[in-house]
Amino acid sequence: MSVPLSILDLAPISSGSDAGAALRASVAVARRAETAGYSRYWVAEHHFAAGVASAAPAVLIALIAAATDRIRVGSGAVQVGYQTPLSVVERFGLVDAVYPGRVDLGLGRSGGKPTPVTETADRVVDGLLIPAPFDFSTLAGGPRFAAYGALLRQPGATPAPFAEIVDDIQALIAGTLTRDGFDLHATPGEGAKTELWILGSSGGESARVAGERGLPFAANYHVAPSNVLEAVESYRAAFRPSAVLDRPYVLVSADVLAAPTEAQAHHLASPYRHWVRSIRTGTGAIPYPTPAEAAGLPWSDEDQALVRDRLDTRFVGTPAQVVAQLETLRRVTAADELLVTTITHDPADRIRSFELLADAWF
Repeated sequence: MSVPLSILDLAPISSGSDAGAALRASVAVARRAETAGYSRYWVAEHHFAAGVASAAPAVLIALIAAATDRIRVGSGAVQVGYQTPLSVVERFGLVDAVYPGRVDLGLGRSGGKPTPVTETADRVVDGLLIPAPFDFSTLAGGPRFAAYGALLRQPGATPAPFAEIVDDIQALIAGTLTRDGFDLHATPGEGAKTELWILGSSGGESARVAGERGLPFAANYHVAPSNVLEAVESYRAAFRPSAVLDRPYVLVSADVLAAPTEAQAHHLASPYRHWVRSIRTGTGAIPYPTPAEAAGLPWSDEDQALVRDRLDTRFVGTPAQVVAQLETLRRVTAADELLVTTITHDPADRIRSFELLADAWF
């Protein structure tokens, strides 16, 4: 295929295992991904999830960079609403100082209000399913998320507008930030060769900020598939050429699982619905079950409706089937690059999926 393929990793914790094993598995997967020809290996930032170990992207990125030689490593994404621009630049600048030119700094807006849901029906655009959107407002407005926010931020702290945060991060890296007449410099961080990205799940502020500043943009089909076309269209409409890019650059994510046979792929994918349900009910991702464990868990029509959009837009099957679905996603979104994420109980199955996909793609 003509576009690069990259990986997003959540360092999933499997049932019966622990965070240490999950992090070691991520390092092992990254090594194999580099050999297979993937362009980037990004890690997410998640908190209060028993089944996810990627709570501190800069630390995990440093571990992966130390274990690999060429593959770009980065965040998908740092949740900037929970930290200051200086702390972000210093952490990623530290990694860049040791591994210059290999680090991507992906920024995500966090702590904002969910986009109101207006669409209620699925649609298919040139072969790509765009499902009815999931309403996140019931999660974001609950007391559990208020408790999370109280620990993720300092008492009384209010995050600055996302555009201002991005501008401060850019200025700190460029060495041009001033406050109250003082020149302020980040060490490490200033002059870093870090590649700056904006990640977004809708056509709102993140897409606009990325476009107006001429930065590359990562759109989210694997978590918010209903908004992916709106997101890339808004970004392209807002784009202004910059010293970074002379034209828009769009990366689009997808959740995939490839196996030698279609039946085997669907067997390995069977726990996914329970894992997504745990997220959508607000309790946080559970440790990822085995297929046998998942088969014994209760499941209702209400559960199915809760996660239907995520199940219907996950690409599961043989390598040829997954490639065909990814090609549809690339064609409809006009993506310049694709980012795939895969979760299985056994890390060996995750590695096998990535390798099978790479063999079919490259």
